[in-house]
Amino acid sequence: MGLWLRRLLPILTIVITIIVLSAVLAKFAPEQPKKQPQQNLPIVEVVEVTPQSHQLSLRSYGVVQPKRQTQLVAEVSGRLVSLATDFEVGRFVKEGQLLATIEQADYRADLTQAEANLAQAQAQLQEEIARGEVAKAEWRGVIEGIPPELGLRKPQLAKEQANVRSAEATLARAQRNLERTEIRAPFAGIIASRSVDLGQYINVSNNLGQINGTDIAQIRLPVAPAEMMFLGGNDAKVNLSYQVGANTLTWQAQLVRSEGQIDANNRMIYLVAELSDPYNLKGLQNQALPYGAFVNAAIDGIKVDNLVNLPRHAVRSQRITVVKADNTVELRPVEVVRSDLEQIYIRTELNPGERLSLTALNGVDNGRKVKVAGEAVPTSPDAKAPSSAAQLVSAGGQ
Repeated sequence: MGLWLRRLLPILTIVITIIVLSAVLAKFAPEQPKKQPQQNLPIVEVVEVTPQSHQLSLRSYGVVQPKRQTQLVAEVSGRLVSLATDFEVGRFVKEGQLLATIEQADYRADLTQAEANLAQAQAQLQEEIARGEVAKAEWRGVIEGIPPELGLRKPQLAKEQANVRSAEATLARAQRNLERTEIRAPFAGIIASRSVDLGQYINVSNNLGQINGTDIAQIRLPVAPAEMMFLGGNDAKVNLSYQVGANTLTWQAQLVRSEGQIDANNRMIYLVAELSDPYNLKGLQNQALPYGAFVNAAIDGIKVDNLVNLPRHAVRSQRITVVKADNTVELRPVEVVRSDLEQIYIRTELNPGERLSLTALNGVDNGRKVKVAGEAVPTSPDAKAPSSAAQLVSAGGQ
């Protein structure tokens, strides 16, 4: 036992010494600064706004259509003997331009016959007038007083006058029928369709095609009844936009009327806007707007004072998120004046320098701290500055 104690004694002495030194060093060692737990702050985008006057606009959409369009219909029958080069779909035609011709031989013969019948009726009328004058002279030498109408041949004269009027009407009809063999454009427009071809036999009321006027285009714009209170008037300006690839083309139209009733299918009221010279044939527009194009429309509304305009998602449950100077938030109720799918107009009292969050935050309460995008995270006040010795050590390490 004595031998083992002599061998273990140095080892125990070393172990006890190490324990005592460790305790002393731990007691007198400088206190290490506590590392602050890192906070995961939500990042928000903010904007400084002030209430001001805003010109509201009503958003809508519609299809560009011609104000005037008509079916070209045959008023006489016959074989189609000619077609104009411009009588093709997509071609522009002028008012009165000849588009097609129906065979005219029979109608020219009818016109000649009507002219001959009129000449014959006029000759018979002149003959009857002369007979009446002779009869009047004969009765004057035979009896005194007023002769009878039959004796003066007045009924025969009336008959011949009626025959002349009938012949004139027949001639006028023959002239109209001959003119109707020429199918002409009733107004300046674009050929929308053609349903006949050369040599085809045409009956009365046959549809030859359709022409759309190019002077004025119309766009029917659906608007919710609740939005009508913001309309700036029945003659408001309407800004049209049409997407062509990566380009957005714009036109300015004029509101002309409201259809004045709620559509039973979509519960909307339709406003009608008009655009002059949609194909830019007279140089009134910057570019052509073809019929059938689907356009977005912004209708000028009323002007309202003391409004704040924000993206729609910045207001949730009729509350906005105000970011104060210390980056804490305040949920503030607002009055929503008007909203659509993209924008919202609100009324609220804002102090100078207050910022509104444009980022939608879920489950954020009053007083919650946030990080503003683009700003550095503020240094915690609890963090202690490094000692001079530590600075020197750091400098020496560099």
